[in-house]
Formats: sequence, C-alpha cells, structure tokens
Amino acid sequence: MASVAVVGAFALYGLGSEEASSPAVAAPGSPLVPVAPPSPELPVVPTPQPDPAASPIGDDLAASFQELSSGLDAQIGFAYAPLGQPDRVTLLGDWSSGPAWSTIKVPLALALLRETGTSSSAMQSAITVSDNAAAQSMWEQLGGGDAAAGKIEEVLAEAGNPATDVPSELRRAGFSIFGQTDWSLADQARFLARTACDPQAAPVTDLMGQIASGQQWGLGTIDGTYFKGGWGPGTDGLYLVRQFGVVPTPTGRVAVALAAVANSGAFGDGTTALSRIATWVQEHAGDLDAGECQVG
Repeated sequence: MASVAVVGAFALYGLGSEEASSPAVAAPGSPLVPVAPPSPELPVVPTPQPDPAASPIGDDLAASFQELSSGLDAQIGFAYAPLGQPDRVTLLGDWSSGPAWSTIKVPLALALLRETGTSSSAMQSAITVSDNAAAQSMWEQLGGGDAAAGKIEEVLAEAGNPATDVPSELRRAGFSIFGQTDWSLADQARFLARTACDPQAAPVTDLMGQIASGQQWGLGTIDGTYFKGGWGPGTDGLYLVRQFGVVPTPTGRVAVALAAVANSGAFGDGTTALSRIATWVQEHAGDLDAGECQVG
C-alpha cells in the first residue's frame, strides 16, 4: 500500500479464544483456550439493536446480503465506510456489536505508540500473531486499570468512537480486561476509515500487512487487504468470530468490519462464515462506496 498504512490482521495464532487475563497466557491446545468447545443445546444469540449512525443502503445490495445471510447457518453482520470518510458508515445483517476480543489490540498498540513514541516487539507480536502475553504487557505498560483503559479510549474517541467504553476491571475470568470491550461493527468501520489515513499510526498499521500465514481465512482471502481479527466464546458457549480491515476495490478502498456467530457455536464454522462474507465482498467490491485518504 501507499505511505499511509491500512489496518488489519487476525485473531489469535490458532488459539480457540483470545486474550487471557493473566500475562502467563495459555499455549495453543491448553485447557484455557479450547479450539472446539461443545455446542450448547440451545444456541441462542441475543439480537443486537441497530446502529443509529448507520447509513442507508441500496435495495439491491441489501437484498444480496440478506440472501447471503439466509444461506448461512449463522448470525452475521457487516459494516463498511469509504476510506477517509468515516461518517459514511453502512451496516448490514443481524449482528452488530459484541466483545472486541483481539481486534482491540489495534487501539491498544496505538495507545502505547502514543505513550512511548516508538514501536516495540510487543506491538509486533500482538498484531502479527495476536500474542496474548504481548498484549497484556502493553496493557501493563499503559498503567493497567483505569489508566490503560482511559488511554485506549482516547485513541478510540479521536478516531470517531467516543462512546466505546474500555473496561478497567475484569469482566470474565480467564479472559483479558480489554478484550471484553463492547465494540460495534459500525464503530470499527468508522475507526478504520479514519485511522488508516493517519500517518502517525503507521508503526502499528504497517504490521497489519504482516499477518501470520496460518490466519488467512475471512478477509485474508482477499489480496491486498490489511486486517485484524478476534474470536472467543460467549457466556452461552457460542464462538464469536470477527475481523476488521481495509479492502481494495475498483474505485478506491473500503474500511470493513464483519462478524459471525455460527448456530453450531463452533469456531471453525464461524471462520467459514467469515470467508463466505469475504467472497461476497469481492463479488460486490464495485458496489461498495469506496474512497482514498485525503492528501494535504
């Protein structure tokens, strides 16, 4: 990409859930992060409220996404905004907001970059392989608790997300404090449409183009896309799988955010649903409102 980097990446490096609350993060396959948890008998996913800031959309595109959704055994959502135009967010689907999981590592790393003025190996590990211990160390460098939460919220607010609340205390045992931030798809698209055009964010956003080869599902199937993702089990046991990134189109670039909760509750079924959404994005790339960063 050009001198202005773009955001992206995936979820934990093959782990079944993300961002353990302790710095001593469990390794892949450990009991703390099961890759394929049993599906609950009643896979009920709460229906989110629509985002009031979402933009209207053409009937054909909306109908096409509804057809996609009807063919998937999952609840899905998709939001997008033209790069450099964060106020033009469009929201599709039935799922709109939930735990950020490792997508929050993007503003976490940006907050630390602002604090220290330099990139670090922790930032690289947290973004490129979504390392939990690295993310926890960044949280602690920011002061932890209220101090760290406030610094991340400043990054979010300046990127158009003033209402996104980063918790300062543990909400769920076994998972990080910051990973349980409730972050809507619309706000993620808004965040990226602005942040991807900020040259001061480049030490972090450049890392989004260096994602581990084992994480190439969903947005990773689209050439030239920068992305970051996260996943983890809800309190009902159903896995949420989500990503956000910037996608090239014939008319410019689009900041996107997508999520899926498979009715089976399985992580693998969630990644399959995201890959189906990514295919839909490729097929309709010319129909999505796109833009470029404004120079000067």
